[in-house]
Amino acid sequence: MPSAIKNHITEDMKTAMRAQEKERLATIRLILAALKQREVDERIELSDEQILATLNKMIKQRRDSISQFEAGNRPDLAQKESEEVRIIQQYLPAQLSAAEVEQAVMAAITEAGASSAKDMGKVMGVLKAKLQGKADMTVVSAKVKEKLA
Repeated sequence: MPSAIKNHITEDMKTAMRAQEKERLATIRLILAALKQREVDERIELSDEQILATLNKMIKQRRDSISQFEAGNRPDLAQKESEEVRIIQQYLPAQLSAAEVEQAVMAAITEAGASSAKDMGKVMGVLKAKLQGKADMTVVSAKVKEKLA
């Protein structure tokens, strides 16, 4: 059975074609190509969770590129990558607020019985399952580190 997210992305591609939104269409095609590549490589049909993981990876790659372009004084390329991030994020679930992330971190620390920075892996293991796709995991990781310090 095809994924609901993938169907949504495909419909958006058709809409972007009809509306002649070149940049949006190019980004949507990049998303579909990345999903197709993963399906072919792994010989599977991606679930919604796997699609979200792929989208998060694409956003992370673009954020890395943005910092590189800004360091290289290429605001034009950084702007293009920022626009791609904005479009890709439309297919992710609503992001949690800082307060909700903090609450989840505190609950995970309690659940894992963590007391020091050595327990960070346990806490991140609990959080990754709960927050993947709903929060930037680098922000979550920094928050865990701060609470365990």
